Amino acid sequence: MNAMLRPLLLSLVLCSSWAMAADEQHDADQPLGWVEKVTLEPGNVEIKAKLDSGALTSSLDARDIEVFEKDGEEWVSFRLKLENEANGERFSERLERPLYRDLTVRGAGGRDERPVVLLKVCVGDTRYEEQFSLRNREEMNYPMLLGRRSIGHLGVLDVRETFTTEPDCDTDSPLVAFDPDEE
Repeated sequence: MNAMLRPLLLSLVLCSSWAMAADEQHDADQPLGWVEKVTLEPGNVEIKAKLDSGALTSSLDARDIEVFEKDGEEWVSFRLKLENEANGERFSERLERPLYRDLTVRGAGGRDERPVVLLKVCVGDTRYEEQFSLRNREEMNYPMLLGRRSIGHLGVLDVRETFTTEPDCDTDSPLVAFDPDEE
């Protein structure tokens, strides 16, 4: 074989193999749209979530946020005030969660400190334990924003689509537990 053709042939074989692998992976993953209905635990509250590849950490609408100490550790107390998309009812509940970390957000509006907690969210038929920064998102269109860390667990994002799946989880649904080593 001509020495000039070997690199070209090798490139074609590698590209073909990569393309076939990508097609097989694409078929295995149902693309999610840039807005999806999800269910937040606890409360099994169905809400709209924006999948935002521009944000690293997910964010949740929370009110009356207070950091406090419990058993020698920092915890966060906050109130959820959400409208359940499934039935139109208002959901308001005070939650307490261990503080996972503090997040500093820098943007055009300046610098903002936010507590981050771990919560479970149902997307499709799978439950995911994810990091959520807590802030008042009352003025935002979506009470939940799923950032790149979460999107990486969920699969393929198709920014041309919305509402490609319905949340359908129960206690027997698979849970993808948070893995701090993935950060």
